Amino acid sequence: MLRSRASFQLAIVSPILRIGDASDSCGAAFAISSKLEAWGTVASRRLAPLPTRHPAVLRSWGRSCFLSLILKIRALIIDDESLARDRLRKMLAGNPEIEVLGEASDGAAAVEAIRKFKPDLVFLDVQMPELDGFGVLAALGPEHLPAVVFVTAYDQFALKAFEVHAVDYLLKPYDQERFNTALARALDRIRQQQSGDLSQRISSLLAEVKPASKALERLAIKSSGKVVVVKVEDIDWLESADNYVVLHVGHESHMHRETMNTMEGQLPPAKFMRISRSTIVNVDRIKELQPLFHGEYAVILRNGAKLTLSRTHRDKLDQIMGRMG
Repeated sequence: MLRSRASFQLAIVSPILRIGDASDSCGAAFAISSKLEAWGTVASRRLAPLPTRHPAVLRSWGRSCFLSLILKIRALIIDDESLARDRLRKMLAGNPEIEVLGEASDGAAAVEAIRKFKPDLVFLDVQMPELDGFGVLAALGPEHLPAVVFVTAYDQFALKAFEVHAVDYLLKPYDQERFNTALARALDRIRQQQSGDLSQRISSLLAEVKPASKALERLAIKSSGKVVVVKVEDIDWLESADNYVVLHVGHESHMHRETMNTMEGQLPPAKFMRISRSTIVNVDRIKELQPLFHGEYAVILRNGAKLTLSRTHRDKLDQIMGRMG
């Protein structure tokens, strides 16, 4: 039998999230705020309203600019004894971090309730009719398991409980202090997991709201006391030289103080491709490919330059062939 009280009320302020190290990150925070609010409520989680948008107040936040997320830990109580369920509910009643979604009195109802409500925390009796506590976990499968605190009058199940990664094992009768210890352990584990999930979600949202960087069109090269402007589309190929990159442009070469990794990230990927650790080529300049030994290829450019596609970059071969076709 399942008795549900899934009100999903929000009550407490949970982990404080910092976005970046500078006060400029407030803008990113607001962008994420809008994104998450549009995203909608997900299983009782939603973004708290920002306290103010006044520029002066925002500037005063500086390095401590943050988003406060309001979270509640959603719990289910599963025990075949009504007195045991009532005792657990009373012990949880004084904790503002917990929202009790419902109760179940047997294993089958427990599986149904966990699948329906997807709780963060379950207080689970071991011995129940039809399906015991371990059977409940087996029926759910590892991908649907919440944090579990076993509650039982039999200590012989303790070892097996920890083998299925239970947070704690409450042996009846237990007092409020022992219960609080188990609850604290459960909350710590859940918060750690939520923090990791939240970081992934925020990283994804940051990637969405970050403006797309404009493809590099020109490079300003310092050479012999002057500055030479080179159009990116005119570059035939690039090679590394210690802390510099050599740009080969027609019959000229220019030394540019930059790393190959940085250049690879700045150049338009539709036109330029890295073919070895030390070489990036303008694909439009490739005339032909010739197989060499050990999986390498000679890359012949239209101006006669001969480069090498290394074995470690052989996966680029199909891309080059496709662009040449």
